[in-house]
Amino acid sequence: MADIYRQTVGPLLARDDGADPELLSLLSLRLLGWVSRHREGLPRPLLEAVAHGLGRPDPRLRLDCFGVSFANPVGLAAGFDKNGVAAAIWHCFGFGFAELGTLTCQPQQGNPRPRLFRLAAEQAALNRMGFNNVGSAAAVQVLEAQHLPAVGQRPLPLGLNLGKSKLTPLQAAPDDYAVSLGRLARFADYVTINVSSPNTPGLRQLQAADALRSLVERLRRQDCGAGGCPPLLVKIAPDLRDSELDAIADLALDLDLAGLIATNTSWDRLGLEQRRLLTGRTLAEEPGGLSGAPIRARSLAVLQRLATRLAGRLPLIGVGGIDSPQAAWQRIAAGASLLQLYTGWIYRGPELVPRILEGLLTQLEAHGLPSISTAVGCGLPWTKPSR
Repeated sequence: MADIYRQTVGPLLARDDGADPELLSLLSLRLLGWVSRHREGLPRPLLEAVAHGLGRPDPRLRLDCFGVSFANPVGLAAGFDKNGVAAAIWHCFGFGFAELGTLTCQPQQGNPRPRLFRLAAEQAALNRMGFNNVGSAAAVQVLEAQHLPAVGQRPLPLGLNLGKSKLTPLQAAPDDYAVSLGRLARFADYVTINVSSPNTPGLRQLQAADALRSLVERLRRQDCGAGGCPPLLVKIAPDLRDSELDAIADLALDLDLAGLIATNTSWDRLGLEQRRLLTGRTLAEEPGGLSGAPIRARSLAVLQRLATRLAGRLPLIGVGGIDSPQAAWQRIAAGASLLQLYTGWIYRGPELVPRILEGLLTQLEAHGLPSISTAVGCGLPWTKPSR
């Protein structure tokens, strides 16, 4: 599969003016969604062959976080499978978990197109999608149609990423999130509270301590059914000041959150202000969040700041510019228990997950560490494997 992707999709991603990135994603998800819904009727060896080719099962990669068991620390980030259409088959791609969404209480068309841009030379993307999704009520039907096993009995954990509906005023945001949580809690191994997308006006104001406290407390009061409230994590922006990061870390401990995800896409253009997109406008002139390789250093710095402040008292999920085994190890060594991929996975293709897992195993061996959990926050550098 990796070779097919490299030969067919790779050339389409090598240029800014290659295949339309949003159309390519939609076509991919349409196929993956069909496979997920009809997987029981497909020849069993087909999906098993994909899983065997891309999976790297190894007990040293297993770890537990916030009461959830993960076969490996590498997950799919939110934003790709916005409506959860392929929830039942993400394990076939080697992932240890997958985060679905962002889902909002109300269905949304999102921002006007074009709203997703490829920066091929920089291995990056600019998106201003605007939480386009079918809404949390319809997402229930999408997930039910896939006949998912119960929480704890699936091939991999599923996170559900929840956002605020654009039409909902900020003061009503807690109830907006709570409705979605009540609808979707039974499907979630954990839930991410997304207060950091740059593409919903005012959303990042919910990262302020008082607003975030009110939001979390409201979610904790929501009736989530017999299974109760799933572990709650918060996803933060890379553009926060150190003082703001410290305040969020302290609040996360005070609220007994399950973890923090660092980071979302960036408003900062990180030296690429004059880079022109296909629109003819520069990145400085175009709204949206920057992702991929250019935000790697900033996302790492945010993670390091949080890890220092939290001192191992709360799990961290690292995301942003992870596109190689070295980048993955650096994030683990800096304090991330789990990792998420998106833009790098699109550019590198399905082979990225097994490459990262193999790379993590080589580092465990090189440093004499027995498991990935013992590597979290170790501070050890990437060591080139001996031949």
